[in-house]
Amino acid sequence: MTSRDQIVWHPTTVSRQDRQERLGQQGTVVWLTGLSGCGKSTIANELDQQLFRRGQATILLDGDNVRHGLCAPPNRLAELHGDAFANRFGLGFGQQDREENIRRIAAVGELFVSAGLIAITAFVSPYREDRLRARRQIESAGGPGDFVEVFVDTPLEICESRDPKGLYKKARAGEIPNFTGISDPYEPPTDPEVRLDGGDESSVDASAAAIIRYLESAGRLRAI
Repeated sequence: MTSRDQIVWHPTTVSRQDRQERLGQQGTVVWLTGLSGCGKSTIANELDQQLFRRGQATILLDGDNVRHGLCAPPNRLAELHGDAFANRFGLGFGQQDREENIRRIAAVGELFVSAGLIAITAFVSPYREDRLRARRQIESAGGPGDFVEVFVDTPLEICESRDPKGLYKKARAGEIPNFTGISDPYEPPTDPEVRLDGGDESSVDASAAAIIRYLESAGRLRAI
């Protein structure tokens, strides 16, 4: 018997539809992507606030926060689990590590969608193929519409001028390898459901409201 033969899917007695009807919304992953410093996390938090104020059930997955646990790098895991475990399961920032980072997030997003929640994610997620795989995984159980890609389109020079964590400065100095936009590529979405101009920091409220309007028009939320 292979390990695959030992894995059986167990259906739940409370259906996704039951949960969605109670919550008054469709389970959805709102996937914000863009360069570091583009405004993803700020817009994601504002979106979370606006949805919370109108009584929606949401969860926010931020790229930095997830790296503290679910997708922790080796140096964090080594403290609790030792070097061998950390080297096997810890995630750095090379292309394969980023691929696994996004795969884990997509798997968690799929679980939240099945619970009828609106999961807001803010990840650089620089590679189109990784985002496409995430879409396929999340939509595999429910169908089209469960994944909403939001491109926070902010020019590199603006992101670098903000540099809230000092990462661009370190990347330019060669202190951070595999840094998106400097030593690694960012592949922008070709056909996102929502495109936002992240260059204007005063438009955060309007950006969040634009995402909500899309969710309403797509039938993911009841219009109010």
